Amino acid sequence: MLRAALIALTISLAGMAPAQTGASDPEIEAVIQGQIDALKADDFETAFSFASPSIKRIFGTPDRFGTMVEQGYPMIIAPGEVKFLELRQIAGSLWQKVLVRDAKGAFFLLDYQMLPGEGGWQIDGVQLLQAEQLGA
Repeated sequence: MLRAALIALTISLAGMAPAQTGASDPEIEAVIQGQIDALKADDFETAFSFASPSIKRIFGTPDRFGTMVEQGYPMIIAPGEVKFLELRQIAGSLWQKVLVRDAKGAFFLLDYQMLPGEGGWQIDGVQLLQAEQLGA
């Protein structure tokens, strides 16, 4: 009885882990890279196609989405370098860290929230992480 309770407690605590780091996922990386490539080409329609339904509802049109990216995330419009870091599971969501060097040489750490969707992975949000999270 005590052993069963201990096993159940261990399993439930494992499910509450704040973050789990896993191997990279080429499909997730391809979706993020595809959106970045579309943004480089000023193809907001294609870039918007990688967004989740909730992001599409928020912005409504590819042009409004493109304006948001230009104003909030200019470093991903034409990055000099993109490096995929760790893929983590946090509270049931997958988060892909991406290190971006912009055209001026400045580095930015972005965190992409990914959702499974019809036809593959979708981007459900991006956070710009603070400089101290770069490990510098």
